[in-house]
Amino acid sequence: MTAEPDGPEDRLRRFATIWSRAVFPVTSTSLTRPEFELRLVPLARRLSEALRARTFDAAEGQAVGAALITAHCTDPEALSRTLDCVDAYLVLYCGDDSPQEALRTRSARLQHAMAAGFAHALRERTLAEQEAISRAALNARSAVAEALHASEARFRAVFEGAAIGIGIADLDGNILQVNGALLRMFGISEQSVRGRKVVEWTHPDDAPQVWRLYEELVRGEREHYHVEKAFYRPDGTVLWTNLTVSLLRDPDGRPQYQLALMEDTTERRLLNLRLRYEATHDALTGLPNRTLFFERLEKALSAGEGQRFGLCYLDLDGFKTINDSLGHAAGDRLLVEVADRLQSCATAPGEMVARLGGDEFVALTTGTDTEREVDELAGRIMNALVTPISIDGRELTVRGSIGIVEGPAGERGPAEVLRSADITMYRAKSAGGNRFELADPEADARAITRHGLTTALPAALDRGEFFIEYQPLVHLGDGSVRGAEALVRWLHPQHGVLGPDRFIPLAEHTGLIVPLGRWVLEQSVRQAREWQERHTDAGPLRINVNLSPCQLSHPGLVQDTVDILERAGLGAEALCLEVTESALIGADDDLLKPLRRLAEMGVDIALDDFGTGYSNLANLRRLPVSILKLDRSFTQGMQQFPADPVDLKIVEGIVSLAHSLDLAVTVEGVETGAQAEQLRILGCDTAQGWYYARPGPPERLHELALVDATA
Repeated sequence: MTAEPDGPEDRLRRFATIWSRAVFPVTSTSLTRPEFELRLVPLARRLSEALRARTFDAAEGQAVGAALITAHCTDPEALSRTLDCVDAYLVLYCGDDSPQEALRTRSARLQHAMAAGFAHALRERTLAEQEAISRAALNARSAVAEALHASEARFRAVFEGAAIGIGIADLDGNILQVNGALLRMFGISEQSVRGRKVVEWTHPDDAPQVWRLYEELVRGEREHYHVEKAFYRPDGTVLWTNLTVSLLRDPDGRPQYQLALMEDTTERRLLNLRLRYEATHDALTGLPNRTLFFERLEKALSAGEGQRFGLCYLDLDGFKTINDSLGHAAGDRLLVEVADRLQSCATAPGEMVARLGGDEFVALTTGTDTEREVDELAGRIMNALVTPISIDGRELTVRGSIGIVEGPAGERGPAEVLRSADITMYRAKSAGGNRFELADPEADARAITRHGLTTALPAALDRGEFFIEYQPLVHLGDGSVRGAEALVRWLHPQHGVLGPDRFIPLAEHTGLIVPLGRWVLEQSVRQAREWQERHTDAGPLRINVNLSPCQLSHPGLVQDTVDILERAGLGAEALCLEVTESALIGADDDLLKPLRRLAEMGVDIALDDFGTGYSNLANLRRLPVSILKLDRSFTQGMQQFPADPVDLKIVEGIVSLAHSLDLAVTVEGVETGAQAEQLRILGCDTAQGWYYARPGPPERLHELALVDATA
């Protein structure tokens, strides 16, 4: 046994050897097989580099497909064997350390590109051949006319020696002569042709203009015409030809004969049909692919008045788990079974099912009553997925989420419709899956806006589109301003000023909350230092900064806080970090460790939104917090007189518990004087809300602090 090739070049040559052995028997070339293999080596290298390139370039695959035509690999079998060879051996001999699934996907895309390049090059070659045939037709017409007038012998030599089929008929359509090439194309004898008329050779696929052009020619109104035409052979098979018919005139210019020149294009047409099928159908399931689906969808959306469409966008729930646990081969078999079931659901006229890729499928229905039909189609799909699928002896339960878009034709484009269906499908998935949802324009708009904000967030921070407003923290005992809470805002170029509820969840989802939170902390600490320098008589003003769960788990939190305080020259006691109660429910010691370190440095830790997280009050003893921020929901009942007695008892109990644990209590959402007075009587320490001031620029807090200092 011989050893496997060691280096990449050896593996590349091995792949080229396998390729040449597969394709050489069906290639029309004068080269020997080793010479032919050398010609394939640079093509194999291009495929290898395209497979391992950082970004996929379809042009490389197309160029290799076109090069096969240049190498005289024009037989359909040559393409088929090439694609089989690439599918089986390219990743094996030319792959790198990338994940096998990614390499297999890249290989499949290269195969599609090669098929497209092969088809394009073959078409260009065909057009060139057709042009040569047209020139030959004109030359033959001239030669035949001259032979009729001058030399029967010369005419016979041209007529019989031509490689294309030639037939002569009179103006009444009676066939007078045909050459041997034409007889071989049709598989008939010369005796069976004599006495037949041209008009007998009709075919159902004849284009409408074929016989109109014929009538114009025999009337002398045109000199020639060129069409693609099909003929039936005696055995029932179809012969496709490029047909050129010319008018022959006598020496006086009067129409006398018609001359037909035929090129057999049957095999080329079959190859084009096969390539078209492969380019528009999914290789795994046989369903129409994204390309064909978009063609059908665009046609449906451009239909006439009164026409409607319905679209079901299906994504399987938990399909990744099947791939990860049972392997991709099992996942592929599952997809094939799902495709078969979906195909059985869309059999009515105007309905189709396609696979967009992965575990995503679409079903389309068209007509005048799609509002009802698309609901029924979605129901059939859900019912088809109920029965478990058996894979490798396991019964797998298949679930799916479907987004439905329905509406009149002519109002939206394919991309907009598919985007709406995709958004709706994810809405169904987020609602628990195994269900279908109808598209909602308002929900679509919100999802699109969220996506736009998400993509704009990183650049917004770099462009300085964020700013901070400050809401005063007031001592309930003497009414003095003790500090402020920093509240970040986004001045969006299109949407205006956005509150944190619009973008903080997006920042947490994308991870941008860490640099954004660091920026807010830095700006707020710097502002607190400026307040201290401007009004020392009012006492130190504390700055409260919100801390998200993502920041809490970031390893650089403590060091960043220390660095920011040192650069600003602000003492740790002037900073309070607010952490939501929900973020600390069930927190382990590792999560609490950075908060404990900050508390030991003198930074106050406030438990924000207290009372909304259903935490165990006993846990307060182990949390490194010094302040409870009571959620506004507990104090809303105090805005009217008399106050809700239940709310009074709850707040009184919380304040008593907090003070017994040496915790200060801050109340949010204070909006009336009666509410503030009641909270003071209950023993709350500080408060914030619109009763005192709305969030605003830092100058407003400075003014409020000065008023308190001079009061």
